[in-house]
Amino acid sequence: MSSILTNNGAMVALQTLKGINANLAKTQDQISTGKDINNAKDDAAIWAISKVMESDVNSFKAVSKSLSMATGAISTAGAAAETVQELLGEMKAKIVAARDGNFDRATLQTDFKDLKAQIETTVKGSQFNGINLVNGDQFDGASTFKALSALNRAQDGTVTAATIDIDLTNTDLRITGGGVAAMTNLDALDLTSVTDWDATLATIEAAIGASVDAASAFGSANKRIEIQSSFISKLGDSMTSAVGSLVDADMEEASARLQALQTQQQLGIQSLSIANQAPKSLLSLFRG
Repeated sequence: MSSILTNNGAMVALQTLKGINANLAKTQDQISTGKDINNAKDDAAIWAISKVMESDVNSFKAVSKSLSMATGAISTAGAAAETVQELLGEMKAKIVAARDGNFDRATLQTDFKDLKAQIETTVKGSQFNGINLVNGDQFDGASTFKALSALNRAQDGTVTAATIDIDLTNTDLRITGGGVAAMTNLDALDLTSVTDWDATLATIEAAIGASVDAASAFGSANKRIEIQSSFISKLGDSMTSAVGSLVDADMEEASARLQALQTQQQLGIQSLSIANQAPKSLLSLFRG
């Protein structure tokens, strides 16, 4: 049955054309943005997952910066510990020379005192961004230095921070007022008044051992941070790639789909035009 009031063919053609235009708009949006899922309405579940992962990637960048800052503080402290060890070696040489008795002990004592002062200067000046790991009075008395190393997300969404902890109990290398007995024992040492040279050598050896232990601790911590930094970088890249696989558009597929939809759009417009012409053909029935 034909009707001049209801054009079913035109309605079908119009609905088809609307569907084609909607798909065409979505495909054009995918091509212009490069994303298959741009917002929650495209796929709420995948969009939510991708946003959580993106936030984690941003967190990894912050962790990486934190590790870089920790590396600076630890490297500075490690360099200080190594310098202290070298200075203690020179002090040991002064003790050996003074024990020999063929050198002026007063002059050696002056050099010995200057070396002690240089250790104090080195220790006090070994700070990075206000953090000094070899000068206990500048780290608020903390016994542990914590470097943020990761943010761990559990299956229930709970996020916890992980740290690389460095024990500072034996890294205070001050001779005056320090926390390591082997170092503070040097404070009262005077080469002009020594009566037990073996005990004096034992004292300097203990101090050298303390500086070596501190340098080793910082070196080990630096290695851990280096490994963690590399891991965090790789993890960030991996998650960025995973987010891309979830939300990025397949550009080859989108391009082919765009051409197909453009063809369908042209055919839909022609179909609608033909359907709109149908009522006009009824006029021929009323011509005499």
